[in-house]
Amino acid sequence: MNFAYTILYVDDVQQTIAFYERAFGLSRKMVHENEYGELATGATTLSFAAKPFINSLLSIAIQDGSRETAPPPMEIALVTGDVQAAFDQAVASGAIPVKAPEAKPWGQIVAHVRDNNGFLVELCTAVE
Repeated sequence: MNFAYTILYVDDVQQTIAFYERAFGLSRKMVHENEYGELATGATTLSFAAKPFINSLLSIAIQDGSRETAPPPMEIALVTGDVQAAFDQAVASGAIPVKAPEAKPWGQIVAHVRDNNGFLVELCTAVE
């Protein structure tokens, strides 16, 4: 068993992919209309599916989220060598700052922002 995908359900796939390109410097891997899209993120793919599309496939309602409500109980972590620059770029691109970069006792630098859908995104150095 290998962990292959994280799929986040959003209102607008195209808008979310464009946000992640601007805010985090990630590259678009593929987008199918406004139903599904993937970013090139290494061994595990970060992808987005439109809520109406996934609702039609699963016949289950997906909880609404937004930048105005508390984030869902999960986060995406993106590893970078320069957390401050990544944090600054994300905020300049419209991410909501949650916690500025901070050195952790275990040696990692960590910051948090919220994306255009309200998801929590951790920006961090690699754990040595």
